Amino acid sequence: MIYVSAGHIHRQYINYLGWELDFTGAQMVLTMKLYSLAYNLYDGHVLASGTDNRASKKCADVAVDTLPGIIEYLGYTFCFATVLVGPAYEYKAYAGACDGTKIYDKQGKPRGKIPHWFLPTLKPFLVSVLCLGAFVVGNAKYPLLDPMDSQNLVPVVLRPEFLAQPWLYRYFYAWFALFCIRQRYYFAWKNSEGASNIWYAGFDGFDKEGNALGWDSSSNIDIWDFETAPNVKILSSAWNKKTANWLSKYVYIRTGGSLVATYAMSAFWHGFYPGYYLFFLSIPLLTYCERVGRIKLNPRFCKSGKKWSIYGILTILSTSLMVQYMVLPFQLQSFEWSISCWRSHYFFGHILPLVFYVIVSTISTPKDVSLKKE
Repeated sequence: MIYVSAGHIHRQYINYLGWELDFTGAQMVLTMKLYSLAYNLYDGHVLASGTDNRASKKCADVAVDTLPGIIEYLGYTFCFATVLVGPAYEYKAYAGACDGTKIYDKQGKPRGKIPHWFLPTLKPFLVSVLCLGAFVVGNAKYPLLDPMDSQNLVPVVLRPEFLAQPWLYRYFYAWFALFCIRQRYYFAWKNSEGASNIWYAGFDGFDKEGNALGWDSSSNIDIWDFETAPNVKILSSAWNKKTANWLSKYVYIRTGGSLVATYAMSAFWHGFYPGYYLFFLSIPLLTYCERVGRIKLNPRFCKSGKKWSIYGILTILSTSLMVQYMVLPFQLQSFEWSISCWRSHYFFGHILPLVFYVIVSTISTPKDVSLKKE
């Protein structure tokens, strides 16, 4: 973390608000791998010693009880399919693909009917190509920053002529601009997903009956689930999934479930632009609202648990509305630009959640708060 942070500081010092393809992107992925593997070895040691450790027990399925050899270690950290943009999947997923234990038993017999790699490789590749096209076309037509000089010139969404437009136009322009920006992440992650699936690193193996479990190990984004998420929890679990896995297993549960520590760590890992911290330290507000809403409102309006009910659609729209507001500083990065942009939207993304939390907290809790898993 110290090394990648030094890289971020150096890059931001020599090229503030600029963007360049340097080593820090790959180093961010490497940091996750090293951080996770260290905890894997720690958990393996704790479990072997019989120590009662709740966090280690939760991560028992990915614990490692033997120190990898130098070849295995370097192969994992510099794996060709994931070294640039991830996903930083667990060491056990990588090792199981290399030594064949995902597919074959100790006698060398298949654990089940081995699925072919062709479709799991082709599908994410084609999706990545479509996303690349959407980014190139969409981002050029609906830019968030100034396309001539995004580093120095005023962003498009802060120009006087843009601010003179009606608020609804300005907000939905920014919403669509962010949608187009996301396509570049979809492209990178889907491309690396296919590169992992072609050699079965993304294959999840078989269950005890010999049924194939799927190809989630290399999946870093669930596009549809993210775009239609009814709450921040589902949205976070669908976006940059392996980073979310890292933050959940190796930060969140190791700090006693601290949301602030988890989001702060995520911002720290991304770098030191003020926009990162404005975003990550604002998101917990939505999470607290989601939690109180799940207890107070869901039993009244979402007894069926259906995502596409009227109540479910309202939660999807409200989640998208709020998160898109919150994420604007992540792209603008500058403190002044970020605050000016939030001000142009009247800080509604902070005011409404606060009002929601105060009002809903006063509502009596239904006797039956048990909900079906969504």
